[in-house]
Amino acid sequence: MSSSSRLRHLSVASALALTGALALVFFYAPTEADQGFLQKIFYIHVPLAIVCLCGFVAGGLLAIQHLRTGDSRWDLRSYVAIHMSLIFGVGVLITGSIWAKGSWGHWWVWDSPTLVSFLIIFLLYATYQPLRFSIEDPERQSRYASVFAIAAGAFVPMNFVAVRLSTAYVHPRVLGDTSNLPGPMALTFLISLGAFALLFLTLCMYETAAKRARAKARALKRKLSADGASAAPMRRRSAEPALGSATAANAGGRG
Repeated sequence: MSSSSRLRHLSVASALALTGALALVFFYAPTEADQGFLQKIFYIHVPLAIVCLCGFVAGGLLAIQHLRTGDSRWDLRSYVAIHMSLIFGVGVLITGSIWAKGSWGHWWVWDSPTLVSFLIIFLLYATYQPLRFSIEDPERQSRYASVFAIAAGAFVPMNFVAVRLSTAYVHPRVLGDTSNLPGPMALTFLISLGAFALLFLTLCMYETAAKRARAKARALKRKLSADGASAAPMRRRSAEPALGSATAANAGGRG
């Protein structure tokens, strides 16, 4: 199967999964007694957060492969995973703020360890691209970026475990606790999680394909420029004898 066909199939699968998940959220999952309709943002906010954090960890694992093999393709995959996780992280912060405003009356609650810890992780990874592109040498750039991705990726699960062990759980717990949800809620949550994970994979593949195509176009442009530059002296050298012959002929005619 060609890459374009694979992307097309993934796009269709992502659209169907998201449509099915949203249909379950609004028409199948029961309305929560305390928060009412607002609680349905849970099915978007929490899957986004889980996929985002897993994407950060995946970026670190891919960076390990890059340092082991020296293959630039692993570096590209690590970069794309982290970049896409940052985009999902923006969605997490927006939906989390909406949920906090409806539940607690404030857009942000600084005494919630879960919210603050996620913000810390997000800000940590927000320095990834400035750090990466501040280095001009491509080889050093990819190597330093991989080291950063590995260190930050190790911090994500450590931070998650520390928060779960030390807080009073003012935020909904869902990782490993879907059994506490009623059956329809748990099913809707799991399908929504799968749909957002599939969306993440699809977007990563699209970005990877776009960057590879752009790199090929730049390489082809450089090759054409180099060929043109090397051909110019040859054209000048081939023109010189003809110019000399014409000058001699003119001199003979004048004599």
